[in-house]
Amino acid sequence: MAADSKTSLSNGNVSTQPNPKRSYQVVVAATRDMGIGKDGKLPWKLPSDLKFFKEITQITSDAGKRNAVIMGRKTWESIPLEHRPLPGRLNVVLTRSGSFDIATVENVVICGSIGSALELLAASPYCLSIEKVFVIGGGQILSEALNAPECDAIHITEIETRIECDTFIPSIDSSVFQPWYSSFPIVENNIRYCLSTYVRVRSAAVESLSQNNDIVLDSKTNSDKFEVKQFSFLPKMVFEKHEEYLYLRLVQDIISDGNLKDDRTGTDAVQFAHNFSASYNQGIKYFGEVLSRNFSGSSVVQQMPSVGLTDREEGDLGPVYGFQWRHFGARYTNMHADYSGQGFDQLLDVINKIKNNPNDRRIVLSAWNPSDLKLMALPPCHMFAQFYVANGELSCQMYQRSADMGLGVPFNIASYALLTCMIAHVCDLAPGDFIHVIGDAHVYRNHVRPLEEQLQKLPKPFPILKINPEKKDIDSFVAEDFKLIGYDPHQKIEMKMAAPLLEACIDADMV
Repeated sequence: MAADSKTSLSNGNVSTQPNPKRSYQVVVAATRDMGIGKDGKLPWKLPSDLKFFKEITQITSDAGKRNAVIMGRKTWESIPLEHRPLPGRLNVVLTRSGSFDIATVENVVICGSIGSALELLAASPYCLSIEKVFVIGGGQILSEALNAPECDAIHITEIETRIECDTFIPSIDSSVFQPWYSSFPIVENNIRYCLSTYVRVRSAAVESLSQNNDIVLDSKTNSDKFEVKQFSFLPKMVFEKHEEYLYLRLVQDIISDGNLKDDRTGTDAVQFAHNFSASYNQGIKYFGEVLSRNFSGSSVVQQMPSVGLTDREEGDLGPVYGFQWRHFGARYTNMHADYSGQGFDQLLDVINKIKNNPNDRRIVLSAWNPSDLKLMALPPCHMFAQFYVANGELSCQMYQRSADMGLGVPFNIASYALLTCMIAHVCDLAPGDFIHVIGDAHVYRNHVRPLEEQLQKLPKPFPILKINPEKKDIDSFVAEDFKLIGYDPHQKIEMKMAAPLLEACIDADMV
């Protein structure tokens, strides 16, 4: 959707035909039940929120233009005299009162409705001088504007602390808007909140997804496909905060500045030590049980002689991730043996500690068992995870000794994020953050060109993960208990396996 005029959608393509109304973005702070005010005032004082509001509504990419902010009369009157009109922006005040006259105030115009304001801003001279339009309040105007067809994006300060309000707005329609970005939690004046952005991905609501936010565990439908294909209408400061850029920038750093080194695969790898962190809770792609096979389709048994495991049948990777998580210390024989009651079940221990002793600093899951390394087709790459409980959320920090940035790391991020979501779900916690620490991050030489192609593709909004609310036992999950809503990826990019075994391989027993 263009910034200069409201665009129309046809078969997923953006039309450049002019429209008599401008599109806009909403900026609002709200509690979890969408409360926005108390007694006509904001019941909170959040300096970082005010800073974000000023930056997002005032900064333009074109120095010759400015933005417009649309507000109701009461919102205008709630702004301290020394700060109004809001500087550097065209202030559009909505009122039907004939006695309200501020037309002589510089940088202020009056309109009778949000519709007439959008028509005014679409006409000359404003269509040429105004870059973006933001709706900022009050309650009635936000209720009308929040999920309306002209709304491109919603920048919301999501306040997690319970605060009494008497003014409310509707919830964001999750069938139309999907997450783009969410900041790490901020705490100011004993109030915890996040700065989040949701973008429009389709022109109209999808009924099956929007009603009561109920879980829908059916097969993938066309409703997952985005009608909106470009998201450059977002302010640059928000567009570039998409968390996929953490991964893409690390890939670019390795390709541009990494050290060329030989490695065990026989394929030169550009390597660069780096710590990588990402917040994952906007939505995760579910992974299935076939991941103990590698992407190249070659047989595991064909590669066993290189590590001295000539007696294994195809698919038997040895005591890898799942075995160590559920039977640490048990004697491994083969993948068909029954190991019930043998060894130490780390996964159940983690869940027990989270439920009964959440402040424990030893909530650890380790796949690194030195005595079993010689029995494994490949020693664990993602080898150690620690869980942390705070503010009703479960976070995970994972250490990865070796990271294939092309094929392995995207899978590793998704799989550990999903694991954290699953554990949080059975422990009645919300998913928090995933912190990914990498020892040796590398790009194989034959992955450089495919990754350069990926670097040219712009990120898309995150999908939303739904988990069957009736399942509360970690061992009871099946694939049908997970639904990924709004997953619309780019076309796949082919990358050949550089290593004999996929570094991202995970034993099916892990879930």
